[in-house]
Amino acid sequence: MRIIWGRANSSNVMKLLWFCDETGLEHERRDAGGAFGVTREAGYTAKNPMSLVPTLEEPDGWALWESNTILRYLASTTPAAASLYPAAPRARAGIERWMDWQLAHLSKPMTTLFFTHVRIPEPERDWPAAEAARREAAALWTLLDRQLEGRPFIEGEDFTLADIALGIFAHRWHALPLERPELPELRRWYGSLAGRPGFARHVMVPMT
Repeated sequence: MRIIWGRANSSNVMKLLWFCDETGLEHERRDAGGAFGVTREAGYTAKNPMSLVPTLEEPDGWALWESNTILRYLASTTPAAASLYPAAPRARAGIERWMDWQLAHLSKPMTTLFFTHVRIPEPERDWPAAEAARREAAALWTLLDRQLEGRPFIEGEDFTLADIALGIFAHRWHALPLERPELPELRRWYGSLAGRPGFARHVMVPMT
């Protein structure tokens, strides 16, 4: 059976667990990273030289790292994921654009906000940096709000990998104690994700 290495409270691991829930893809998750350690051990770094989570390990020992790349691989090899990652080049490129946007633009300010409010001890929190991150994230979420006008999901009528990659951070944006602009399309979309069992199971969990 394929193995997903990574702690369940990692945003990047959540992407894979949610995908597996949506598609019924069987897997075993093994704790790694954070308090669990493991990622610096030789056996793990042989699979993932970055010593981060997640890492996907296939039954034959082949391993893959980088969460969005793993999503694309799993979607390409899972028949039940056809609508999540369609074969048509333009449809696929549109989805990948938003996955790359998450990594290149949204991840940094959202990580700053998450660590400030959840993981960094209060006396050590850099509130000016957090406020700058909040403003940056608000501008990015405003852009996505415009993208969602007139469509139920990010790339149109169908739920896709783009919604998975961004949905994790949408939950944190709405769950953290932040000042947020009114973005009705974003909130509608987030509400629709909240109604999906896999999202509720793997994403809408206590933040740690």
